[in-house]
Amino acid sequence: MRKMQGHEVPEDQVDAWVAEAEAGYDVEQLRKRGRPTRGGQAAQVVPVRFTDEEITSLMQRADREHLNRSEAIRRAVREWTTA
Repeated sequence: MRKMQGHEVPEDQVDAWVAEAEAGYDVEQLRKRGRPTRGGQAAQVVPVRFTDEEITSLMQRADREHLNRSEAIRRAVREWTTA
């Protein structure tokens, strides 16, 4: 039995995936998958390290402003770079 993400995958499911792949995929449909672009082009991921205290402060403010962490960081950078 094969496993995927720690779960057993029955052989008939593997066979179905193989048949689907061999039949071919619509390339245009595959290109539409994933996160939407930002600003009409692909965005870059920039790894940044934060201390636990910084993340706590960030998330407290993000929660107050109803933002997720990424949105809060982008807003802070935008405000800092345009000041």
